Amino acid sequence: MTTDSPLHWWSATDLARGIRAREISAEEVMRAHLERIAETNDAIGAIVTMVPEADALAAARAADRAVARGDEVGVLHGLPTAVKDLMDVAGLPTTHGSAAHADAPPATRDALMVRRLRDAGAIIVGKTNTPEHGLGTLTFNPLHGVCRNPYDPSRHAGGSSGGAAAALAAGMLPIADGSDSGGSLRYPAAFCNVVGVRPTPGRVASGRPDNGWTAHGVLGPMARSSLDAALGLAAMSGADRYAPISIPEDPARFLEVAPAAPPSVRIGWSATADGVPISAEIAAAHAAAKDTLDAAGFPIVDLEPELADAEEAWETIEMFGFFAFGRDDAAKRPDLLRPDLLRNIRQGERLTAAQLADALRVRTEIFRRTERLFDDVDVLIAPATPVVAPPAEVEWVDRVGDVVYDRYFRWQMLANRFTVTAHPVVVTPGGFSDGRPVGLQVVGRHRGEFDLLCATAGIEAALGHIRRRPGL
Repeated sequence: MTTDSPLHWWSATDLARGIRAREISAEEVMRAHLERIAETNDAIGAIVTMVPEADALAAARAADRAVARGDEVGVLHGLPTAVKDLMDVAGLPTTHGSAAHADAPPATRDALMVRRLRDAGAIIVGKTNTPEHGLGTLTFNPLHGVCRNPYDPSRHAGGSSGGAAAALAAGMLPIADGSDSGGSLRYPAAFCNVVGVRPTPGRVASGRPDNGWTAHGVLGPMARSSLDAALGLAAMSGADRYAPISIPEDPARFLEVAPAAPPSVRIGWSATADGVPISAEIAAAHAAAKDTLDAAGFPIVDLEPELADAEEAWETIEMFGFFAFGRDDAAKRPDLLRPDLLRNIRQGERLTAAQLADALRVRTEIFRRTERLFDDVDVLIAPATPVVAPPAEVEWVDRVGDVVYDRYFRWQMLANRFTVTAHPVVVTPGGFSDGRPVGLQVVGRHRGEFDLLCATAGIEAALGHIRRRPGL
């Protein structure tokens, strides 16, 4: 990214460096992004709640004064961002995209991850669109409508972190957050030609109230490159005494991520993640990416991980999670819930102890099988989605090729299978099909986010797709 581009297309890394060096001001950066939001958000629907413009500009001016005083500042100092509307931000309502929370009052305190963003110097300007309670990998809800794809507004941006991905792709934000239990930051990253990081569980500490020990749902950064995502991870990650599985490693290491040279990264190449149906368009783009990486000098071996048994385990754990957080709403106001959400809660309620025990056993076996793969390769690459971004009118993809799906989450299995492994995954731009982005799902060693991001930065340099912008 050259810095002669408009400020809204500068990388997060260049913006942060420029603000610290006083080459640009945080106020200039804020104004550029607020103008971009005003220009593009009505067409996309990425940001659903905004702080008053005067407050955002005042915060930017305060950031500039801190730099002028020589204060020690955080890694995201002066960068505007918006938070997924499943997380509390003090002063803004958290609607969860649900009619049941349409009248939610402004939150009185920040969620843990939001505090981390503020501590790193980020300036929160609003909330990003998400489906009801993060349900599924397409973003639409009764309060804020559909989040559309900046590369083709007739298509979905993905979900449940669709607002974050679309805002990044459209130049509304330089960095954002996502969450993921079944592809919720990976699918939208793939559809919008941006980068999404599903970290090792515990890398980004969670203040979730229901099950603080879960390895299923995680938080992570989203950005337009792996280098910017590493900057976000440096801000978000680190131990917290109230987050029981948080990882006590210094997050500053992620500031040293740099593109790995091709010969140093051994790639295991998976065409289907052990038999998941893939469309012809995705298969062709995936194969083309393989050819380009091979020509660039990356050692590649064909490798299909053993993951078919992950699907039932994922479904059991996921449905139990829906029951854990949704049972109160289901009891008090079921008529206000999306039918798919209510069905999930009821399914979770009916689970037996044996089913849950079996799912946890299978998850342990899959983790160990997957970790053994990295004795021979450094990363495993699989398709990120089975199809390109679907039309904005559909609620979920019910068919891939000749395979018909009866539930909204069946088409998410490319992501779900890797969720069960508990390994870090970076989705990075892998190509285009008729102008619509296609992503690569790059899996690394457990707790190996540093090496994984170095690898994906090198892959991005070889493929070049991160430089392509939508025609908004």
